[in-house]
Amino acid sequence: MQRTHLGLKLLSASLLSIALLYFGCSPRPNIQGEGETFMQGVWNQDSVAFSNKLSNYTQHHFKFTCDSFYVDLTTHSKVNFYEDSCYNNGIWKEYAKGVYAVRGDTLFLGGTFTHANYKQKISGCYRIGRYEKNFLIKKTTANNLLLQSLNDQQEINLALKQSITCVPKEL
Repeated sequence: MQRTHLGLKLLSASLLSIALLYFGCSPRPNIQGEGETFMQGVWNQDSVAFSNKLSNYTQHHFKFTCDSFYVDLTTHSKVNFYEDSCYNNGIWKEYAKGVYAVRGDTLFLGGTFTHANYKQKISGCYRIGRYEKNFLIKKTTANNLLLQSLNDQQEINLALKQSITCVPKEL
C-alpha cells in the first residue's frame, strides 16, 4: 500500500514537472521585439555644441524601429587618423545597425558597422566589427531626446524628424 502511494506521488510530481516545463518554458515566437514606444522614429542631431572649437566631432542620425536601430555617423575632423585615401578632407560617414534595449535610464546599443546599405562591413576605411554604445537618457519629450554617452560624457541632442509605428517582422 505504501509503495503504491509513493509511486503515485512520484508520478504526480513527474507530470507536474513536465507540465511546468512545457508551459513555463515554451519558446518565444520568432518575431522582432516591439522596443520602446517613445523611441520609435527617425532622430537627427542637427548640431554639436562647440563644434567650431573641437578637433573632431561626430553627428548622429538614428532610426529606431521596433527593437532595431540604424545609425549614420558623420565625423568632422581636423586631424587625420586614417591613411590619406580615407581621410576625405576631414569629413566621412560610418554606418551601423543592430538591436537596442532600454533599462531604467540607460540605452544599450549592440550591433555591427555596415556599409551605407546596412550590409555587414568586413573591410575598408574607418571602423569595422562590433558597434557597442551605451547612453544615459537624460531627457525625453515628444520631439526631443537628450542622450549622454557613457564613454566620453558628450551630449547628443536629437530632434524627432519622423514618427514610426512598430510593426514587428518575422526574424
